[in-house]
Amino acid sequence: MMRKARTRGRSSRIDGGAAWISYSDMMAALLLVFVLVLCYTIYQYFSLLETKTAELDAQTALLTAQQETLDEQQAQLLDQQNNLTSALSEIEIQKGLLNVQEQTLTDQEATIAAAQAALTEKEDALNLTQSTLAQQETKLNAAMDLLEAQQIAMDEQQKKLEDLVGVRTKIIRDLAAALTAADLKATVDANTGDIMLESTVFFDYNSDTIKAEGVAFLNRFIPVYLSVLLSDDYVEYLGEIVIEGHTDTTGSYLYNLELSQERALSVAKFCLQMQSLTQNQQSLLKDILTAKGRSFSDPVYDSYGNVDMDASRRVEFKFRLKDSEMIDEIRDILSDGSL
Repeated sequence: MMRKARTRGRSSRIDGGAAWISYSDMMAALLLVFVLVLCYTIYQYFSLLETKTAELDAQTALLTAQQETLDEQQAQLLDQQNNLTSALSEIEIQKGLLNVQEQTLTDQEATIAAAQAALTEKEDALNLTQSTLAQQETKLNAAMDLLEAQQIAMDEQQKKLEDLVGVRTKIIRDLAAALTAADLKATVDANTGDIMLESTVFFDYNSDTIKAEGVAFLNRFIPVYLSVLLSDDYVEYLGEIVIEGHTDTTGSYLYNLELSQERALSVAKFCLQMQSLTQNQQSLLKDILTAKGRSFSDPVYDSYGNVDMDASRRVEFKFRLKDSEMIDEIRDILSDGSL
């Protein structure tokens, strides 16, 4: 029994191994079939992949070509757009220029109209000017005639002035000669004819009363002085005799002004009251004699530039010819005939 059992067990194991082998063979066959199917499938896949890849490459190449064509077309379109933009810009520029030209033309038309109006006004003004010019020409001719007459009058006055210059020179020369002949210590200025006399001869310090010494000098000096100035040769040219009083710089200006004026007045009164003068000389003196006080406005300086107090205290005799009156006369002539 045990042997039968063992035999069955071995038979069972043999049957089971055979079944397993059969199963293994079947599985191997199936696996082989699967591998074959898989290989075929892979082959088909790669074949299809190659085909599709080739098609894709062709489509890619076509697409690339189409893209290049599209890029070229786009570039051409961009160029055309740029050209169109440039053309539009040029059109805008031309339009702007046209507007400017139109405005310029409008301005020029307005300018021409204004110029024509101005020309018309100028023509009217020219006509008026020509009329005025004719009137002025008439006035100018009259003025030229008047100017010629004035020139003749001025030439005459100039001759008189030249005569006066010669007269002054002669008076100065005759005064110097007469004073020298009378042995009078008085110096005549060679340019002006002024005679400067020291104040100490006439007055005490701060006094306006003429001293005896001054009276004696004036009794000798005045007749000689007037014998020249009031002579028939010069009296018609004489315009004024001036007696000036001057002081030193001590004290205030107003005090010295009053003192110098009183001293000049004292000398002038003495001259007018001199008994030795003729009635004609006294009458002439009343018309031309003037007394002036100058205070210390015109001091005398020494060689060092300092005020010479003694020399500054002085009395001066001056004469004026009628040259200023003649100049005024010339001015009157010019003003009366002014254009």
